[in-house]
Amino acid sequence: MVQSIIFDMDGTLFQTNRILEISLEDTFDQLRSHNEWDKETPIDQYREIMGVPLPKVWEALLPNHSIALRERTDAYFLGRLIENIRSGKGALYPNVENVFSYLKEKNCSIYIASNGLSEYLNAIVNYYKLDHWVTETFSIQQIESLNKSDLVKTIIEKYNVTSGAVVGDRLSDIKAAKDHGLVVIGLYSILF
Repeated sequence: MVQSIIFDMDGTLFQTNRILEISLEDTFDQLRSHNEWDKETPIDQYREIMGVPLPKVWEALLPNHSIALRERTDAYFLGRLIENIRSGKGALYPNVENVFSYLKEKNCSIYIASNGLSEYLNAIVNYYKLDHWVTETFSIQQIESLNKSDLVKTIIEKYNVTSGAVVGDRLSDIKAAKDHGLVVIGLYSILF
């Protein structure tokens, strides 16, 4: 029987902290340069909510700003993240490739289910050549609810998953596994 392993990306496979602060600082510098922000970059506040879908991030970080400004900020931030990935400033956690190779040798199917946006996830997958091991990468953008459990359900239904695990570092990963009768492999990573 083929086991399916569904991995989260940020904080599980990818050391987001390596590009997060510089991308966030760039973004808030951009806002300051347009007189749309006059305080320090809210890095600590972002750390508290990291892992939630980006529209929720901008609601929290820019609560008094327009939706249009949040959307422009989101696009700029995404661009900075991708540029920092492509310039090699990010990193996978140690031994990700070894774990993936081992799982493939054991005939496991590997998927990624992430709250990250598709373009961002594709930049990571392409830069680190993860598609060598990963069957498919799923973004929260693919589902209307922005709920990780619903995203995992999409994988289960598309690939007829009957057994496996969800590996992640957030409560949403644990809930997604439990909601679908999959094994939970919770990781604790110190990001900062």
